Amino acid sequence: MKNLIFVLLLTPSFAFAYNTQGNPALEAISTALSTGDVAGLSKYFADNVEISIQDKEQVYPKTKAAEVLKGFFDTAKPKAFAQVHKGQSRENSDQYCIGNLTATAGTYRVYLYLKVNGANISIQEMRFDKE
Repeated sequence: MKNLIFVLLLTPSFAFAYNTQGNPALEAISTALSTGDVAGLSKYFADNVEISIQDKEQVYPKTKAAEVLKGFFDTAKPKAFAQVHKGQSRENSDQYCIGNLTATAGTYRVYLYLKVNGANISIQEMRFDKE
């Protein structure tokens, strides 16, 4: 009986870990952030992306969002990105990722909100807060 209860308690946590780990799109996004690859990131942009860089927040169309991000990466050249936390929303399968971007201009806490629609993942929101 104890074993059954133990298995029942752990099953949801394994299911959650399976859903948020090994996500190829999130791994590609993390790699693109590490290297400042705007083209790699923009492949995952939604039609409109909310970008916030140190309290300057605005919603941009996909092409303008790429320009804004390129401008940011030109001034703060990325050196590395490390995921600190990632997860899935309770209401639906949307995902989020929080990490640290090490750049020439300092370290930034990065928040990503990803919309999941079947097999497609798109970046809805990106926040860069200087630490």
